[in-house]
Amino acid sequence: MEPNHIYQFSLLNALMDGVSEAGITVSKLLTKGNQGLGTFARMNGELLSLDGKVYQLQAEGNVREAGPDEQIPFAVSTQFEAQKSADVELKSKDAIDEALDAFDDHAKNLFMTYRIHGNFQYLKCRTVRGQSYKGEPLSDLGKKQSVEEYHEVVGTIIGFRTPKHNQGYGVAGEHLHYIADDRSAGGHVLEVKAKEVQMQMAVASNLHIELPTTEDFNAASLVTDDEGVKKVEG
Repeated sequence: MEPNHIYQFSLLNALMDGVSEAGITVSKLLTKGNQGLGTFARMNGELLSLDGKVYQLQAEGNVREAGPDEQIPFAVSTQFEAQKSADVELKSKDAIDEALDAFDDHAKNLFMTYRIHGNFQYLKCRTVRGQSYKGEPLSDLGKKQSVEEYHEVVGTIIGFRTPKHNQGYGVAGEHLHYIADDRSAGGHVLEVKAKEVQMQMAVASNLHIELPTTEDFNAASLVTDDEGVKKVEG
């Protein structure tokens, strides 16, 4: 992958329709960049890819390193190269948008990607527990997700900001996952606060999408449920 080009496998709409039996392998995803987000087969936990390793962020905040042959039904990845670095205060999750706009206020219809590292005063994270039956939609999984809170933790947040026109392909707005430096905790970030953390940012204007060719994918309706996405992705 060229620097700051985005690779995506499948569509968020496919997860909303419960299409998550199989996908690309962990080893393939690692060829697509040095940071990324996604999920695993049957939507069992959150995925975070960071500097040559892929982690499964599980319910109750547990973390494990994924094996090379494990299946990924949805992922977004990039070969991240920072175009700007800044020390920022995060009074809330909205402060991430503010920092991105301060970096480039002419990129609302482009993609942006970032990496935040430091001590977080507070994090509220969720993890999806996985399907209880084949085809269970993501909107239903969101009703029984695991939610954890962390105070004064050191770690890394990987994030992508997707423009509104891409809702359904991906998650419009902010989509970010956290992992502790000691790999003891992680999850999909719902809320965040930090006095001062380092934020690295880049604009991405190239998107490469690979679609599944499975019967499940081709049978899905793939109609964007905007309210459903907002509820489950926070």
